[in-house]
Amino acid sequence: MDPATLKFAKSHEWLAIDGDQATVGITDFAVESLTDLVYIELPEVGRHLSAGEVFGEVESVKAVSDLYAPVDGEVIEVNTGLPDDLDALGDDPFGRGWMIRLSVTDAAAVASLLDETAYRDHCQAGGH
Repeated sequence: MDPATLKFAKSHEWLAIDGDQATVGITDFAVESLTDLVYIELPEVGRHLSAGEVFGEVESVKAVSDLYAPVDGEVIEVNTGLPDDLDALGDDPFGRGWMIRLSVTDAAAVASLLDETAYRDHCQAGGH
């Protein structure tokens, strides 16, 4: 996916919207900050998430970081291959490294997320 077409949360998740569905992952900035990933926990299909709610965690040799839902929605698909292929997060965080797909229940909330330029500015300003 082209980062220029995505929306971003300040907590480093990205969102690709396609109608009323969204694909969610974490950014290259987040992956580079974590380094050496060793484990990921993702939610079950059918789970309802609220924006800002923790939906899983990613663990590196350095830290454990929570994953946050950027918008409200129901989990309709999980990248079940990701726990066995953590290299996909580092190699292709905006493609093979996707985490979940949501059926978005509040499409208007997408407007409150950052575009790529605002997200990069946030990261350069030390936003974590």
